[in-house]
Amino acid sequence: MAVPAAHEYHWQNLARMSSGRVYHSLVEVGGQMYMLGGCDATGRATNCMELYCPEVDQWVSLPPMPTARAGAAVAVLGKQFLVVGGVGKEQHPLKAVEVYNTEEGKWRKRSSLREELMGLAITVKDGRALAVGGMGADLLPRSILQQYDLRKDVWALLPPMPTPRYDASICLQGSKIYVAGGRQCKRLVKAFEVFDIDSRTWSSLPSMPCKRSYSGVLWDNTGRLCWLGGLRQGGIHQSSKFTKNVSIFDTSQGSWLKSEETVFMKTKRADFAAAIVRGRMVVAGGL
Repeated sequence: MAVPAAHEYHWQNLARMSSGRVYHSLVEVGGQMYMLGGCDATGRATNCMELYCPEVDQWVSLPPMPTARAGAAVAVLGKQFLVVGGVGKEQHPLKAVEVYNTEEGKWRKRSSLREELMGLAITVKDGRALAVGGMGADLLPRSILQQYDLRKDVWALLPPMPTPRYDASICLQGSKIYVAGGRQCKRLVKAFEVFDIDSRTWSSLPSMPCKRSYSGVLWDNTGRLCWLGGLRQGGIHQSSKFTKNVSIFDTSQGSWLKSEETVFMKTKRADFAAAIVRGRMVVAGGL
């Protein structure tokens, strides 16, 4: 398939959301896009949920979440999605877990986390959600790895991560979960670890070339793991800085490519959206 040229893409203005918000969650189920929670203009967490209908270019209000929250972790489980943790109205972490059934249009409260957590990283394997890390109410990072079974409504503890952290980047490749970067009490970490779901063991991999968080994470078409941009920790007495670096880990070789073997983004940025579209890495927005 031929890769389209850049000029074949164009931006289009779409219908505005009902209200501005930040730290909301977006999830796609069955070709439909749902927007959940976030903080409103006053900085308070909201329980609003809206559905975008591309056929008519409209946002439609749906039943609100039982719990107002921002920065929640969201996992798609078939025709349902699981909403985990995040920050509540009082700016404290949450342990509430809720499921929305897109066919029934209903929310259900499910078994809570063992403790309040924000900054969780989550992925799905074989119909089960796996949530790792997070920050507790004491503001300390966690190393916990827990697996959720939707059918049984049960959270099960798995072996903890070697490095506690929150706001980490996570990617699933086959039966392995890769976790990189993140934060410990606002300090950036460059630990890179992998969990083998089959053997239920953690392994430490070569650390990331630099400490950073809020990166874009993608698998390229050759099966390499790419970390794009982010917030890079500065030196002694220096503040963190945005970067345009692209770090690539070759899973077949078990090593990071040298800087001269990679490319740079054109713009320094962090906390942005990233995707691969027809063989090309595309990034948008961010700070």
